[in-house]
Amino acid sequence: MSTPAEMWNERYSKPAYAYGKEPNEFFKEELGKLVPGGMLFPAAGEGRNAVHAIELGWNVIAFDQSFAAKEKAIALAEEKGLTIEYAVANASEYMCPVLVDAISYSFFHVPAADRKNLYKRLNGFLTLNGHVIFEGFSIKNLDLNSGGPKVPSMLFTEEMVRELFADFRSIEVWEERTTLNHGLYHNGEAVVIRARGRK
Repeated sequence: MSTPAEMWNERYSKPAYAYGKEPNEFFKEELGKLVPGGMLFPAAGEGRNAVHAIELGWNVIAFDQSFAAKEKAIALAEEKGLTIEYAVANASEYMCPVLVDAISYSFFHVPAADRKNLYKRLNGFLTLNGHVIFEGFSIKNLDLNSGGPKVPSMLFTEEMVRELFADFRSIEVWEERTTLNHGLYHNGEAVVIRARGRK
């Protein structure tokens, strides 16, 4: 049985970008409301969201457990004449070199036993008043074929997401039915949980 890192390396080692090169629509919309600063991208994948942030003037710090993801992200940045700071690390061990003004969780699904500690750890890299942009698959997405984990415990509910950001000054969380068109793996009708807030 392959490890998560091996699984992601296999997915990202193919020539095509697994989730496309364009930023996630919800992330793009929410990012446009913020003033650029420092931003952390856990599980950054092939870099589509992170590279978009760099284009808008953000100082981006990204990491993922996949070496193949890093290579694709660097290549995507280079296509646009940009550079990206990108580390290969597990979320449980990654140390952000500076505090950041925003953090983006884009389909950051982890085992239920690790979820609370990992989110708390990563939220700790945010400055006071720092922003969070969150999107993940709802438990209701199990009945659909638009991608995401098929393990119920790795999916989200609104209540669960509120708990992850319970110590934030403000947090808005809602469930939404949408249509995804993200590369090879996130496509079709989907039910997602979305959130935005300030620490």
